[in-house]
Amino acid sequence: MARRTRQLMAMVPVLGLAVMAASGCATPVNQGSGGSNIPLVQSGKLVTCTHLSYKPFQFSEGDKTVGFDVDLVDLIAKDLGVTQQIFDTPFETITSGTSFNANQCDLAAAGMTITDERKQAIDFSDPYFNAEQALLVKKGSNLKSLADLKGKKLGVQQDTTGEKYANDNAAANGYTVVQFEDLPLSETAVRTGAVDAVINDNGVLYDYAKEFPDTEVTTEFKTDEKYGIGVKKGNTALLNKINEVLKKAKSDGTYDTIYEKWFGKKPTSK
Repeated sequence: MARRTRQLMAMVPVLGLAVMAASGCATPVNQGSGGSNIPLVQSGKLVTCTHLSYKPFQFSEGDKTVGFDVDLVDLIAKDLGVTQQIFDTPFETITSGTSFNANQCDLAAAGMTITDERKQAIDFSDPYFNAEQALLVKKGSNLKSLADLKGKKLGVQQDTTGEKYANDNAAANGYTVVQFEDLPLSETAVRTGAVDAVINDNGVLYDYAKEFPDTEVTTEFKTDEKYGIGVKKGNTALLNKINEVLKKAKSDGTYDTIYEKWFGKKPTSK
């Protein structure tokens, strides 16, 4: 998700699903076949920071968190000989590095675009998903470009690259930007008429339009975004392991299988 880092003035309260150890200290956990130790915040767990919901990358299904990102991180956890645990937290606590500095999680998988700004706060894995910005509207609205939105309302999710793209082009196209806290709220606003359109990553908007056929994606904006898995600055041991697992998954077909499971087709690029 192409979410932009927001500077935090104070520690954000813990909102996660996971219950962390009071000490917040990392516990060395055997890496598995590699034989070396990779420090994890909880013994026997690989804790993943994310911001729900961002379907189909991570979302709740019953009492479980599932999705494309979740399945990829499960591969990393399996290689380490541990199980994945989800920690739901505001997105800005991930991109600012706050969650890592507080030892709330080991890595972050949240449909997160790699940007130079975010690289100042956290380290990223090799890219694992390509994305563009896209426009979601009510079906039949005939809104197919930003220029078509003159005098209308364009919804955005806060702290995203979609929000930045919308703000950067607002003056030239004459629309009003309306900010929402999360993706589902912005998508629902299109259906209720609270906004005329929403801009966000293409993967999540196509998924929504498939579920709610009274909406449609009418255009994409070529932004050439790439998602990465985030880790604490300097955590090279875990970062190397993530890249190793991702590379293997792409070469042995596992990545393609997971991709097809969530997007209904094979990836055109990796």
